[in-house]
Amino acid sequence: MRSDVVKLGIERLPHRALLKSLGLTDDELRRPLVGVACAWSELVPGHTHLRMVAEAVKAGIRLAGATPLEFGVIGVCDGLAMGHEGMKYSLPSRELIADSIEVMVEAHRLDAVVLIASCDKIVPGMLMAAARLDIPAIYVPGGPMLPGRFRGSYVDVKDAFETVGAYGRGELSIEDVKELEEVACPTCGSCAGLFTANTMNCLAEALGMTVVGGGTAPAPYSERLRLAKKSGMLIVKLIEKGVTALKIMTEEAFRDAVAVDLAMGGSTNTLLHLPAIAREAGIDLPLDVFDELSRKTPTLTKLSPAGKHYLVDLHEAGGVYAVMKELSKLGLIHEDRLTVELRTVGELLRDVVVRRRDVIRSVENPYSREGGLAILKGSLAPKGAVVKVSAVPEDMLVFEGRAKVFDREEEAVKALMSGEVREGEVVVIRYEGPKGGPGMREMLLPTATIAGLGLTEKVALVTDGRFSGATRGLAVGHVSPEAAEGGPIAVVEDGDLIRIDVPRRRLDILVSEEVIKERLRKWSPPPPKVRRGYLRRYSRLVTSACTGAVLSE
Repeated sequence: MRSDVVKLGIERLPHRALLKSLGLTDDELRRPLVGVACAWSELVPGHTHLRMVAEAVKAGIRLAGATPLEFGVIGVCDGLAMGHEGMKYSLPSRELIADSIEVMVEAHRLDAVVLIASCDKIVPGMLMAAARLDIPAIYVPGGPMLPGRFRGSYVDVKDAFETVGAYGRGELSIEDVKELEEVACPTCGSCAGLFTANTMNCLAEALGMTVVGGGTAPAPYSERLRLAKKSGMLIVKLIEKGVTALKIMTEEAFRDAVAVDLAMGGSTNTLLHLPAIAREAGIDLPLDVFDELSRKTPTLTKLSPAGKHYLVDLHEAGGVYAVMKELSKLGLIHEDRLTVELRTVGELLRDVVVRRRDVIRSVENPYSREGGLAILKGSLAPKGAVVKVSAVPEDMLVFEGRAKVFDREEEAVKALMSGEVREGEVVVIRYEGPKGGPGMREMLLPTATIAGLGLTEKVALVTDGRFSGATRGLAVGHVSPEAAEGGPIAVVEDGDLIRIDVPRRRLDILVSEEVIKERLRKWSPPPPKVRRGYLRRYSRLVTSACTGAVLSE
């Protein structure tokens, strides 16, 4: 065992003494030492219950004959960080999370690790660490929040954000707003729709890194604790069998995860996170793979923000494996690959049944013959951009409008609230990419404001930043190269005509190539927005969104 270097031999007497100061017995020290990396905090609604989940995991580890050792992991709540400078720290936290788990596991020579989280950057950061360490590992999600009820209808955090715009145009009173505020987020767990957190939890299940049902069982359900206990028992079996993370996170697993992502119409942030995790696994996962699979993967679900269903509905319908069962009919799932259940995907799919056809459609009757995400390229995004097609109104799939340009998210929101943005325009928000932000902020506040103002079918948004999974409408993000690197988006001017053609996968600025070149010749990069601390170091090292915004070596 890896931990023997800490425990065995006369020269390790002081090490054993230190371990015994924790209350460990000789029997416990003879067993495998399993790290339990838990992102519990009092700040993150998706994580506030993770102490209970961790206790269930540790119970499972002890039942199976190993010794659990828990340590903490940071986590940013994207909802609380949204719309201000705090969001600059969200994506960069992913690298800190991966690094900190590596440090704890390697410094203490742990035999395996169970990773516990629920939200956004924490999930990919943990999976990046698992791939980098390549030891036995299981990811345990904390589970999704249940939707709230507002005057007879289900609501979630998306509705809370969009209420700001609705209040601004006089549709709701302050009493209405207060009432919604009280009920929009009624339980612990990752926000109730298919936003980034729940997309990544579902994709962790599709990768085979969490147990069946792990991505969708709601946080308040006792089922969540049973799954956690099962995961604790399974990690010991993975140690015994010598099954490490990279025996599960194979190239086939990543392609399957992309297919599931496209079929469900997941968050555009997966185009940052899956390539980043794959890179740690030594696998190249370029945007072209997403585009290739998007053209042959049907959209089978419409979960919030794209539709009226929530993660609890997906769970009732059979969950992630029910989606995979449908995709397997088209040969889009590699059924012979291994999972943390120590069974193949095919074996796990054998007894799966789709229980609600209103939630998961068949491949014969999809919402769309193509996937819910699309990669756009063109004169405005030579290296690519991404749009969540499943959340775009059908009559907006081809859109042409004049640019209204802003160099900061706050400027765009202010202009929207003051009525400066007109119907038919394309809001362009730049210098919000990985380097330029720095940190590539999510643009949920601008898109939610557009929705709240009733402009979802009348205004488009294009940015080198990114979007929350809760964003809906014609919102194109991850424009690469970003403005801070001298991409064409840096020289867009007010009034320029922009054409977005999703079916043709095009994003173009309708001015001549010569004009763009002349503007770029005169362009010079702005001074850095941050001059010290982690964000300054991050901005110097981070790469483009089209490569997953990973750090350069």
